[in-house]
Amino acid sequence: MLLYLTEFLAQYHSGFNVFQYLTLRAILGVLTALVIAFVVGPGMIRRLSRYQIEQPIREDGPETHFAKAGTPTMGGALILVAMAVSTLLWADLGNRYVWVALLVTAMFGGIGFYDDYKKLVLRDAKGISARLKYGLQSLAGLAAALFLYFSAQSPVETQLLIPFVKDTVVTLGPWFILLAYLVIVGSSNAVNLTDGLDGLAIMPTVLVGGALGIFAYASGNVNFAEYLGIPYVAGVGEVVVFCGAIVGAGLGFLWFNAYPAQVFMGDVGALALGAALGVVAVMVRQELVLFIMGGVFVVETLTVVLQVAFFKLTGKRIFRMAPLHHHYEVKGWPEPRIIVRFWIITVILVLLGLASLKIR
Repeated sequence: MLLYLTEFLAQYHSGFNVFQYLTLRAILGVLTALVIAFVVGPGMIRRLSRYQIEQPIREDGPETHFAKAGTPTMGGALILVAMAVSTLLWADLGNRYVWVALLVTAMFGGIGFYDDYKKLVLRDAKGISARLKYGLQSLAGLAAALFLYFSAQSPVETQLLIPFVKDTVVTLGPWFILLAYLVIVGSSNAVNLTDGLDGLAIMPTVLVGGALGIFAYASGNVNFAEYLGIPYVAGVGEVVVFCGAIVGAGLGFLWFNAYPAQVFMGDVGALALGAALGVVAVMVRQELVLFIMGGVFVVETLTVVLQVAFFKLTGKRIFRMAPLHHHYEVKGWPEPRIIVRFWIITVILVLLGLASLKIR
């Protein structure tokens, strides 16, 4: 929105041309989302507390969680508002990738909001059924996958890039739709499963989102893409503004979500942020790199799958509790130790993912 204004003002003063630079608008996207979160956050937390929108604590969960009873949730709405406003202000609204990212985030956020609303406002402990939730996620993910496939303007937009290997791609054809769907929906649920401790999910989201922004910028610049040996995807560079908004909004939310949390994210935030990471990875053709950088999300999800499958087969558990962070809680690890160590692991994995830009 402001991009168009600065283009108009550039007719009268050349200094406004500086806003054409993606790097500047990405930085402004970070700062705008951060300021919005700081300004809106305290009031939102007060309102959530006033209306008793509080996270229910599982009776079979770790004992350390009982002290968190009464903490307001659905704070993920703060992240989505900051992301949306910042992106709409600084991104090129004529870019289809920007709208795909925004709409996918909004759709998954809407699904999470509906689930949270049923649980916390209508006091329906079950929320929406797993079948309905997955069905709605599938519709949203499939819609995004179909749009990206049929709107693709070059073959590279539907090819799978193999990281750390030079000039090696897999032509997917219609299989791209299945891959994109799995990445978007899988990423959404993986972040949701990870969101179990104060700040545990949001910092890895910020780190991975920032790294995907680097991939978007490089993939959308023909010179950088050629130099790095990665696919050039025309127009995808604009997604760096959206990624900047993820970083800014996530850091702003972490200010209130850091241990001990003043507010929880809820499904409205976790499902939306996971889908946002997934769809950006698809657009910049880095699905496998997302698997690496989001290793914490992947492992958390795998522990749940393994726990459920093993218990059904043998009646025994592999882990003391799943997802993995609960296993360490039950073992007696202090919550801050688990959180910070998972953050450190994510930093290492993100650096490894970024290394794939050059190591080929």
